[in-house]
Amino acid sequence: MRSIISCLAILLIIGGCKENEEASVADDSASEIMMIKLPLKVSAAGNAESKDYESAATADKEIEAKIIKQGNLRFETNDLEKTYNQIRSAVKQHNALVQNDAEGKDFGSLFRNITVRIPSENFDVFIADISKGVGYFDKKEISSQDVTEEYIDLNSRLKTKKVLEIRYLELLKKATKVSEMLEIEKKLSEIREEIDAKEGQLKYMQNRVSMSTVTIEFYKTIAEESGATVTYGTKIWNAIKSGFNGISSFFIGLLQIWPFIIILVGLFLLIRKRLKRRKI
Repeated sequence: MRSIISCLAILLIIGGCKENEEASVADDSASEIMMIKLPLKVSAAGNAESKDYESAATADKEIEAKIIKQGNLRFETNDLEKTYNQIRSAVKQHNALVQNDAEGKDFGSLFRNITVRIPSENFDVFIADISKGVGYFDKKEISSQDVTEEYIDLNSRLKTKKVLEIRYLELLKKATKVSEMLEIEKKLSEIREEIDAKEGQLKYMQNRVSMSTVTIEFYKTIAEESGATVTYGTKIWNAIKSGFNGISSFFIGLLQIWPFIIILVGLFLLIRKRLKRRKI
């Protein structure tokens, strides 16, 4: 009888141990499931952020290339007026504008300098049109500067500052203390200054991209004036005038330093008087 009771007790103990083990296994399994599920959620959020970043990066890459084009030309011509009219005609035809126009006379030549701003899409055609009839160029420089990366970076910074401005405005609405309001307004002022500066930089860059700059210098060589074109009488008269002007300049210079002259004369007379006394 006792042996039967002992066997039953042993069986009950073993059954209880199995239940505990199964419960422990169930708890461990549940915790493992939770640990698996949580990282999956975080990973999903991370993937979503990654996709947003990739789409933003893709959008930046799709921005049209920003190229600043510049041209610098110098050449000789036999007819200044004809060349000038040719350039003016090309300016009008390609919707350009003359930013600067200067002319003058240099040693042995007459020249004209023109600076033109032209829509970038018409840059190459404009250069071709004003190059017609030019035998050779003393100088022809065509440059293209890619500022796409700089433009994207500046534009992104500007957008970030504007988002930050909105957040500070929301904080300002929620602020209850005067000190908090003053601090937020100070930050807003700084952010708005940065926004204005970046908008100015962006506008300047966009202007240089959309409107190319071309500097054109053309000249005509002229024979040096010979002495025969100026009479000897004119030369003599010019020499007399030059001498008279020189004398006038000399006396005007003396008038400017007359106090020093009086002091020097006084010192000279004083020294001379003392020397005479010593001799006596």
